[in-house]
Amino acid sequence: MTAFSLADLEKIIAERAASGDPQSWTAKLMAGGMDKAAKKLGEEAVETVIAAVGEDRGAIVSESADLLYHWLVVLALAGVPLADVMDELERRTARSGIAEKAARAGPA
Repeated sequence: MTAFSLADLEKIIAERAASGDPQSWTAKLMAGGMDKAAKKLGEEAVETVIAAVGEDRGAIVSESADLLYHWLVVLALAGVPLADVMDELERRTARSGIAEKAARAGPA
């Protein structure tokens, strides 16, 4: 198993975004702003769903990697560190998923 993490990818995205390199997809995507990045994230999410429904393991792996990359770009553009999302996930694990969802739903 690899030691590569989402935190590593977050750092690489920040470095490439700052580079301004015209050959860098990350730099181009970041320069395109939130609208472009969010649309790419949505596209990759749909492609991941299609791969899952088709039960294509290789495509699920590939599309999931694309999805996570584009999600981290969107987080970076929004100024949201991955650590904030991880903290929220950790907080949610303190109780059952059903209780967590009910707490977020609010009054009916």
